[in-house]
Amino acid sequence: MTGPQTSPARRISARVGGIAESATLAVDAKAKAKKAAGEDVVGFGAGEPDFPTPPAIVAAAEKACSDPKNHRYTPAGGLPELKAAIAEKTKRDSGFDVSAAQVLVTNGGKQAVYEAFATLLDPGDEVLLPAPYWTTYPEAIRLAGGVPVDVVTTEDAGYCVTVEQLEAARTPRTKVLLWCSPSNPTGAVASPELVEAVGRWAVEHGIWVVADEIYEHLVYGDAEHVSMPVAVPELADTCVVVNGVAKTYAMTGWRVGWLIGPADVVKAATNLQSHATSNVSNVAQVAALEAVRGDLSAVADMRSAFDRRRRTMVRMLNEIPGVTCPEPEGAFYCYPSVKGLLGKTLRGKVIESSAQLAELVLDEVGVAVVPGEAFGTPGYFRLSYALGDEDLEKGVSRLAALLAEAR
Repeated sequence: MTGPQTSPARRISARVGGIAESATLAVDAKAKAKKAAGEDVVGFGAGEPDFPTPPAIVAAAEKACSDPKNHRYTPAGGLPELKAAIAEKTKRDSGFDVSAAQVLVTNGGKQAVYEAFATLLDPGDEVLLPAPYWTTYPEAIRLAGGVPVDVVTTEDAGYCVTVEQLEAARTPRTKVLLWCSPSNPTGAVASPELVEAVGRWAVEHGIWVVADEIYEHLVYGDAEHVSMPVAVPELADTCVVVNGVAKTYAMTGWRVGWLIGPADVVKAATNLQSHATSNVSNVAQVAALEAVRGDLSAVADMRSAFDRRRRTMVRMLNEIPGVTCPEPEGAFYCYPSVKGLLGKTLRGKVIESSAQLAELVLDEVGVAVVPGEAFGTPGYFRLSYALGDEDLEKGVSRLAALLAEAR
C-alpha cells in the first residue's frame, strides 16, 4: 500500500504557482532556441542594448577579480563606496539629493522592484499600475501580497495616465502608485507638468510612489526626464526610486541595480536582502562603481544610435496596413497597435488576438515580438529597437511582408 499522494495543487504554493513567466524573457528564449537550431530569427523581444559594456568598466571588473578582498562577503546593502557614488550620481543626473544611507544595492533592477513592494505592502494593499506596464510589476506586487489595479492608457493619450484616471481608481486600500517614465513598454515620457501634478496628487492623498527611473538617460528630441521627488520635494519621504546600470551602460548581464528611499525603508529592505541574497557580486559592484563615477559619453553614443533606429522603426511600422505606431520619446521600445489586423485571415488562420499573431509571426517568418497581453493591453506588440540597424530593417520588412497578406 502506498502512502497518500500529494495533489498537484499542493505541490506548489498558491503564491508562487500564481506567478506568470516573464513574457519578454520567454519570447527571447524561444527566439534564441530557434537560432541555436539554425533558424534565421530576428528578435525584438528583449530590452537589451546590442552594444558591449564600455571597456573601462570591463577593465575595472578584470582588476577586481584579482583583489582578494572581493573574494569575501561584503555588506548586504552594498559596497560603501558604491552606495556613496550612487548618491552622488543621483544628485548629478536628476537633482535628487540623497545620502549613502538611503541607497541599497540590489541584484539588478528586478530585485529592487520586488524589495520595494515587499517592504511597503501588507496583504490586500492596492497598487495603482498604469498600463501598459512592464510585465514584472504585477507579479512583484502579488508576490508581496499586494493587489495590482490597472489604470489603462491608450495611444491617443500618448500612453500617459492622467490625475483624473488615478483619482478614479483610488480606494481606501490604495497605498502605492507605480510610476515609470520613460516607460517600458511604450517609450512614453511624462511631461514635467504631468510629473508634478501626479506627485502633488500622491502627496495630497498620502500615497507612496515607486518610481522606476531605469531609462532616465534614454530620451529623444524635446522630451525631458523629470524625477518625481525633485519635481515635488514634499514627496521625498514617501517615494522609493529604483534604478540600475543595465540600460544606461549596456550592463544587463552584470545584475546591479539599486533602491533609493527614506532611511527606514532602505534599512528594512536591506534586512530582507540580507536573508535573500546577501551582497551583490563584488566584481559586478566594482564594475558598477566605474560606470556611475564615469562620464556619459558612451551613453550619448548609444542614445544617438537608438534615436536613429527609433525613427526608422516608427516609419516602417506605420507603413504596414492595420498597424499604427506612435513615436516613442524615450527608452528603446515601440508599442504599435495591431488592432486593425484582428479578425482578418492570415495564412489560413483567423487573427483572434495579438498573442496568437505574435506566435504566428515567429513561426512563419522568424520575427520575435512580445504581444500586448504581457503588458496588460491586448491588441499591441512591443518591439525593442536595441538591436543592429541591419537586423532591425530586416525584421520589420519581414513583418510587413507577412502582415500585408492579411485579408
